[in-house]
Amino acid sequence: MLTKQVTKEELLIVTAARQIKNGDVVALGIGMPILAGAVAKKTHAPEAVLLMESGIVDFEPCVLPVNVADATCTRGYGYAVDLFGVFTTIAYAGYLDKAFLGVGQIDKYGNLNTSFLGTPPAAQRITAAGGAPEFYAYAKETILTMKGKGFVEKLPYMTSPGYLGGGDEREKSGRYTPGSGPSILITPKGIFKFHPETREMYLDALFPGVGVDEVRADIPWDLKIADPLGSFPVPQDEEIVFLRRLSPVSSFSNTTGKELAMAHIRKQMEEKAAGR
Repeated sequence: MLTKQVTKEELLIVTAARQIKNGDVVALGIGMPILAGAVAKKTHAPEAVLLMESGIVDFEPCVLPVNVADATCTRGYGYAVDLFGVFTTIAYAGYLDKAFLGVGQIDKYGNLNTSFLGTPPAAQRITAAGGAPEFYAYAKETILTMKGKGFVEKLPYMTSPGYLGGGDEREKSGRYTPGSGPSILITPKGIFKFHPETREMYLDALFPGVGVDEVRADIPWDLKIADPLGSFPVPQDEEIVFLRRLSPVSSFSNTTGKELAMAHIRKQMEEKAAGR
């Protein structure tokens, strides 16, 4: 049941959290993925096994981590391995059910660029690959999230292969876990999925208040639209209350969150000074 007003950021986090099922082994990155994993584990997926790229496995978040190796963000964890162990004993061995990846640029077949803005060598380096190519290759399913307008007709650089040229090209390559690949892309304007045969991305659901034309304006190809269009999930009070306790500023945009945090700090300083 939902009785509270929900922000855009909270709806996106809950939508991501709903992709995690009870018992899933899930690789999470910093930011929205960690929040989504924490919400899922606290609510509908208590037996989900959350892991970070650094090798912290089966952890319970208590605050947002500073980096992927921040063990102090947890209430505890099952065990720890090194980065090589994450890939060889979990991902390569077929135990990784889902991975969350952030998107810099994406084409219609789910191929990703998180390395360069522009065409190398005259290009600006961005976040780079990290463990994304390995997780994208070996996780049974990948959930993508994107904040900006990163849709492109042709990638200037491919960091992580999705469905390559579409159809069964990924399967025929023999390089990836059978049946793997991106299943969903969550953005502030809509939810996108991939056609089971062509593997081309299509719009599956609109964010509340957003129109189809507004989505199409960001996309350089002839975007297919689901008929009928779906909708974003309705959060539950339990999810929102937990999220706000875990990370209050994450319920707002970065700018608003920083302003609220600074206002809180100033108020504390003023109260402390007045009490002297």
